[in-house]
Amino acid sequence: MTFESRMTRFPRPFDSDRAEDAFGYLPAAPVGLVPLIKGAGGCSPYLLDLMKKEADWIIPAFDDPEAAFKGVLAEVAALSVDQLSSGLRRAKRRVALLTGLADLGGVWPLETVTQALSDFADASVDVCLKTLVAHEIGRGKIPGLTEEAAETAGGMVALAMGKGGAGELNYSSDIDLIMLFDEERFDDSNYHDARAAFIRVTRKMTTLLSDNTAEGYVFRTDLRLRPDASVTPVCIPMIAAEHYYESVGRTWERAAYIKARPAAGDLEGGAKFLETLRPFVWRKHLDFAAIQDAHDMRLKIRDHKGLHGALNLDGHNIKLGRGGIREIEFFTQTRQLIAGGRDPKLRVRETRRGLERLAAAGWVPEQDAVTLYDHYRFHREVEHRVQMINDQQTHALPNSAEGWARLAAFMDRDVADLRAELTDRCEEVHTLTEGFFAPGQAAKPEDDFGADMEVQWRGYPAFRSERAVEIFKRLKPEIFGRLKEAAKPEEALLQFDGFLRGLPAGVQLFSLFDANPQLTQLIVDICSTAPALAQYLSRNSDVFDMVIGGSFFAPWPGVAELSRLLERAMSEAPDYEAQLNMARRFMKEWHFRVGVHHLRGLIDAQESGRQYAELAEAVIAGLWPLVVAEFSAKHGTPPGRGAVILGMGSLGAARLNAGSDLDLIMIYDDQGVEMSDGRRPLATRPYYARLTQALLTAVTAPMTDGRLYEVDMRLRPSGRQGPVATSILSFDNYQRTEAWTWEHLALTRARPVAGNMELGAEVEALRLAVLNEKSTGEAVLKDVADMRRRIAEAKAPQGDWDAKIGAGRLQDVELCAQTAALRAGSAARTVPEQIAAGVASGWLDAADEAALTRSAALFWQLQAAARLLTGGVLHPEDLGEGGRRFILRETGYADTDSLLQTMEAAAAEADAVITRLLD
Repeated sequence: MTFESRMTRFPRPFDSDRAEDAFGYLPAAPVGLVPLIKGAGGCSPYLLDLMKKEADWIIPAFDDPEAAFKGVLAEVAALSVDQLSSGLRRAKRRVALLTGLADLGGVWPLETVTQALSDFADASVDVCLKTLVAHEIGRGKIPGLTEEAAETAGGMVALAMGKGGAGELNYSSDIDLIMLFDEERFDDSNYHDARAAFIRVTRKMTTLLSDNTAEGYVFRTDLRLRPDASVTPVCIPMIAAEHYYESVGRTWERAAYIKARPAAGDLEGGAKFLETLRPFVWRKHLDFAAIQDAHDMRLKIRDHKGLHGALNLDGHNIKLGRGGIREIEFFTQTRQLIAGGRDPKLRVRETRRGLERLAAAGWVPEQDAVTLYDHYRFHREVEHRVQMINDQQTHALPNSAEGWARLAAFMDRDVADLRAELTDRCEEVHTLTEGFFAPGQAAKPEDDFGADMEVQWRGYPAFRSERAVEIFKRLKPEIFGRLKEAAKPEEALLQFDGFLRGLPAGVQLFSLFDANPQLTQLIVDICSTAPALAQYLSRNSDVFDMVIGGSFFAPWPGVAELSRLLERAMSEAPDYEAQLNMARRFMKEWHFRVGVHHLRGLIDAQESGRQYAELAEAVIAGLWPLVVAEFSAKHGTPPGRGAVILGMGSLGAARLNAGSDLDLIMIYDDQGVEMSDGRRPLATRPYYARLTQALLTAVTAPMTDGRLYEVDMRLRPSGRQGPVATSILSFDNYQRTEAWTWEHLALTRARPVAGNMELGAEVEALRLAVLNEKSTGEAVLKDVADMRRRIAEAKAPQGDWDAKIGAGRLQDVELCAQTAALRAGSAARTVPEQIAAGVASGWLDAADEAALTRSAALFWQLQAAARLLTGGVLHPEDLGEGGRRFILRETGYADTDSLLQTMEAAAAEADAVITRLLD
């Protein structure tokens, strides 16, 4: 049957001009489809663009849409390795246009649409796997396999998880995959080569599917559902996965495997693997414990996404929010987990069949099952319309009048009527599902807030003494009152729990709080926003002393004043060890101050970076005379003029984050003196080498008050192989005759921070002379391009939110900026100044400068926030509401989706500039 003969509905055009454009792209379309074409083009810029690009293909596809879709799958299966990128993107455009119009026109029901999207995902992954594995076999990289093995991807399988596994992909869906290979196909002699090849194939496949090129993208691909994703490679042997699930598999992973399906590659092998997991997923007995586990998962999701509270349709998350899609899926899957071990008929992947089977087995009232699936279908259709507008993986309803008007037109509905129906449906879903997860629960009285937590606190070291318990009883009303005022009280309470859990003792700190109530709001703010800072506080609670000292919110003193304050503090210590401990306490107090000021918006990321760097400089400069004096007492004064400490990397550029280590180099000038003059004299070279080690010990040694900083000296001449201290003559000769390009790049950020500053001025003059001399080197760009490639191969980004690692992101832009400074022979050390030097030299133009500085500024904001809030890579979904608000405040965005889009755009622009420059 033709498309036209089955059409039952069509949208109203939201934008009449675009509606006419759509008709102009498809003037030969059957007359009965004109309202659909105009409505789709007038509501969705994305569909309008697809009509323009695929006009010649879609017109004949209207005659038999099913045949046209099968034709696309056939073309995908026939793609060769060099055709994959372009061919898959062309196929994606056609599938997106066909399914979008079929959905909007009522030609295909929701189930057909989602199955078609899932089938296309399977076909795309399958052709990538088989083609890339065949390529690896052809290159001899998978020993023991013949060309025929490529038909089953050499034993490699992609398990489709989530909606893909159930054949329920949404219109702009990610695909969740677990990549496995059959290790039994290989013996010990070729196993490791095969494993490495399958990891390469997975990475190449992900790139092929996910990269947003000029032709678009195919699917955003998520591999994080695999076992222990933070430490395992992207493709693992089946036996390793099996052992993981047998030993540490969790309830949420059991629930995930309800929908798991072999989707591509070795389907038979994948099916056998899933059969081995059957006892893990489906327990022998009725598993009512799954209800609480699922309820906990729901609460965690709500906490992470900030989705608690009453229903508000503006911006409401139709997937994860109150009464949304996920509630229906959790309801279904949890019932399946409870009874599926006893009743194999319940082991189905699809939401609709799951509800039907549960109703048939008496686990769900039949009318409830019908009602829930009716709501599920409606929610999914709304979700599709929201995503079709601009091909965005979003689940948020509009939050503006214009947005609602567009959505209503897209569904051919009145705005008020649509909002009323959505409200009724969400509330009914919530009523039906919440009663299952929390039957008969009433709101707890206010004075029960935290009661459950208090039970476990009695086992914490901080509550070991009765005195601590009594003091805390006095504090509790004030602390709990403040916690309940947080944006997310339960999140704040959990973080406060983590803070208490890490305290080695409680009496001193609780007494401090008892006497200084103003600290209560501070600790609540920190627990509500920055888990890493809360953990830091539990280990270093003495820093609260600074808060009550009166100058905590005074203007930043600068390096000179910090050095004076540190010198005065250490002068009061009785011996060298006490001085080192005093330096640690000093640093931690000021480090904490910078973090709090940043957290409260008193300073921004750029200023916090400067303050952290000035603090580190003051500490190193303050320690150096003490280290020299202590060392000189044994081995005599430093031969010659002494030494200067160079800050390299971020310290040299005067911008650190909350978790930065320090890159240092020591340069000395012995002026021909061969020995020191102490009671235990040393030859000059070992003297300065051991003096350097003494400084490293003073900074890095764990003491009563912890350590100061981690120190990295790999940027010294010859790296790990070179001496830890270098004479100025050797440094000069090495930089001019032996140093690699990467060492000259590192030199662009070198800066004297401690020691003999007269010698430091000479080192600075030498630095500028070397940069000028090497600026015209013919191999610079080639070397940098090679460095960039090796950096990318050595460490992949930790997800979309990794601000540092990745093309066009912070590390990449800094490399480009250093290259600009080197080519210009410039003294500039900071990223903006180095980029400006590149413009002045003619290597960069104004557009390049804008793209690079925009990327550098944005990703520095995110990197600084990540290290302050979590101590690692930023993942907004793992942050509490306070943390997300902090990030959005810092960057000036309304929501994380918008921020992520800007990140991707900024990185892409910077990447394009850098790639062009280095090519």
